Amino acid sequence: MKTTHNMAKNKKSHNQQYESTIEREDRLELQGFVDEALPGTLFKVKCDNGLLVLCTLAGKLRMNRIRILPGDAVTIEVSPYDTSKGRITWRGR
Repeated sequence: MKTTHNMAKNKKSHNQQYESTIEREDRLELQGFVDEALPGTLFKVKCDNGLLVLCTLAGKLRMNRIRILPGDAVTIEVSPYDTSKGRITWRGR
């Protein structure tokens, strides 16, 4: 009986397994400034390396109603496969 109890303790829940797979994905993290605000929480972000990326807000920023305005410094995540689209993950000061 003790072994089955210990086995149940060591198993990860479905949510923990899902989060660990998300963290393993490769994402490029870039810094930039919001160039233009578009409808539907879309933004054009000009990165420090000169790249122009169409970005949407991350879920945590939406849930906490963080306002993003043109000229704000932001941190974005971009997939290495498609660098023209990304997600705003942090708003700087």
